[in-house]
Amino acid sequence: MSVPNPDTVGGRPSGEGPAPTAARRVVVAVLTFRRPQDLAELLPVLAGQCTAVEGGRRWSVHLLVVDNDPERSGEPVCAASGVSALRYAHEPAPGIAAARNRALAEATGDDVLVFIDDDERPGPDWLQRLLDTYEETGRVGVVGPVVSTFPAPLPPWVEAGRFFDRRRLATGSLVDVAATNNLLLDLHRVRACGVTFDPALGLSGGSDTLFVRRLVRAEGPLVWCDEAPVTDVVPAARCTRAWVTRRAFRTGNSWSRTAVMLEPGPGPRLRRRVVLTAAGAARLVAGLLRLLAGTVPPDLGRRAAGTRTLLRGAGMIAGAWGYTYVEYRRRSRTG
Repeated sequence: MSVPNPDTVGGRPSGEGPAPTAARRVVVAVLTFRRPQDLAELLPVLAGQCTAVEGGRRWSVHLLVVDNDPERSGEPVCAASGVSALRYAHEPAPGIAAARNRALAEATGDDVLVFIDDDERPGPDWLQRLLDTYEETGRVGVVGPVVSTFPAPLPPWVEAGRFFDRRRLATGSLVDVAATNNLLLDLHRVRACGVTFDPALGLSGGSDTLFVRRLVRAEGPLVWCDEAPVTDVVPAARCTRAWVTRRAFRTGNSWSRTAVMLEPGPGPRLRRRVVLTAAGAARLVAGLLRLLAGTVPPDLGRRAAGTRTLLRGAGMIAGAWGYTYVEYRRRSRTG
């Protein structure tokens, strides 16, 4: 499929804005799983932003909550929220890929979909900023930054390793990979190229990476909007050395797995495995050297960063040859 002209939006020059005959429909999709308190705090904030955007009469906005909890823990929260333009959808199939696909399925009558997670809080004018950037650039998707906040000071090793630092780019920068925790999508173009989230990655992570990489191949790169941040409320259980090291391994693992899945056949996939193995091995060596360099003299930051690089390299090698690290393995409430 040819890359669209970035100077147009829906077939019109970007400066002309939307068609004057009707407001375009926007759905803000919240994916939730057993975090009712977070969901209760988020919904009124989103409702306020939706109302502000609709004041311009160019957009018609509503909220969608996709609950991935088999026990429907989000349903009473939605019922008690008092938000009128809100639809609840229950997706019992385990895995975030199933929840993401349910959001796509529920948005069949909409023009634009915006993903956000239940444990995030949007910044002021977040939704308006995303929509403005979408109109101005005509790209298939808009990505916003995610900034982490913590319930208590981080352990020194975790803080020194900067495990929660995320990228920040200038608005207008083109990107070819993104997560769905702060992502706007042009639904017409998503449907045209037939991209969905792969259920095989639902419990291992990486379904959003694969989705975006496939979308970019079909429709061209996404665009960054640095004025539309969301704040990620990181629970204490994720602020530990054990969790961040597991995440470092999983990140490398899912990157290699999605890279292999993107290749068209056995030959290209074998070549990709070899390339990924070499890249992972280089990370292993670089991480080990950095780890050793932080030993004498003692340097906590170097040791932590070296560990992170080493584990990402190990994850890349494992993923290149088919090993899947299941980060989101489901457990019962009592188990």
